[in-house]
Amino acid sequence: MSRVAKDIIEALVLAVVVFMLLQTTVRNFKVDGSSMDPTLESGQYLLVNRLVYLRFDLERLSKIVPFWQASDRSSRYAVHAPNRGEIIVFQFPRDPTKDFVKRVVGLPGELIEVRDGRVLVDGNVLEEPYLAAKGNSNSAPRQLEKGEYYVLGDNRARSNDSRSWGPVPEANLRGKVWMVYWPVPGIQFLNILDRIPGFG
Repeated sequence: MSRVAKDIIEALVLAVVVFMLLQTTVRNFKVDGSSMDPTLESGQYLLVNRLVYLRFDLERLSKIVPFWQASDRSSRYAVHAPNRGEIIVFQFPRDPTKDFVKRVVGLPGELIEVRDGRVLVDGNVLEEPYLAAKGNSNSAPRQLEKGEYYVLGDNRARSNDSRSWGPVPEANLRGKVWMVYWPVPGIQFLNILDRIPGFG
């Protein structure tokens, strides 16, 4: 086999490996609609980190690995569970064929209420500097169970979110939005400074 042919084969194998790695850890997502204005605009393309919310069965792992001790406090996620303020992509609970993009405002175990456009977390008003307008919507108090996340669009007046259909179960999580990559003038990294001070 000639050196040129060998180089081509090596390059192709490397390209396939990189492609497979990207497919398992990153996916793209197209924003459709105005529910996340002004943070995300309709027609933008996003890169979504699929690895960060990847879940493991730690109890099963402890049975396979002799030195592994599973506990209730152990993280079941490859990196971490969703944090408040992060923008995520998830399967729509009422139609698994659709994926939505929203912002996490409520975490498992919390009591969430929307009153006159303000989000209350365990009775405390959530500061949301990313909103252009809070609106005046209301939703009844909702106690989140283990593995449930309350999500809202940044454009509250035009968002179909947890106020209407309830929390997102962790099984529906697709990943954490990492960046806007198209159109080029709008390239930006997200979820780097999105955690809200004082709320974890």
